Amino acid sequence: MPKKLVAEKPVTIAEVKKLLEKKGESELDQFQRITLDYAKKFEKVEVKKIEELINKLIEKFGIERGEAVQIVNAMPKSVEELRPFFVVSKRRIIGTTQLEEMVKILDAFRK
Repeated sequence: MPKKLVAEKPVTIAEVKKLLEKKGESELDQFQRITLDYAKKFEKVEVKKIEELINKLIEKFGIERGEAVQIVNAMPKSVEELRPFFVVSKRRIIGTTQLEEMVKILDAFRK
């Protein structure tokens, strides 16, 4: 019998790593092991600080959780790297000053 989807929530690379490590490498299938290897290489924020960072981005800049998760996964280091995350957004315009402030927040949480 197929499992029923109860809820859907965007998660960061660090959260994926934590979930897969919790399951135990010996219990993982081939694709889960590949995903865990990827997560180990590209995790950019400590998992215990993730929720704080996501919430700060949501509250301060009025972005959605999915957007915040994508930004945290990429952890852009400059306004130029951050700007593409908002190009497709028709709801709002995020100015350079706000983007600079966002980069400073990201820098404070960077590994």
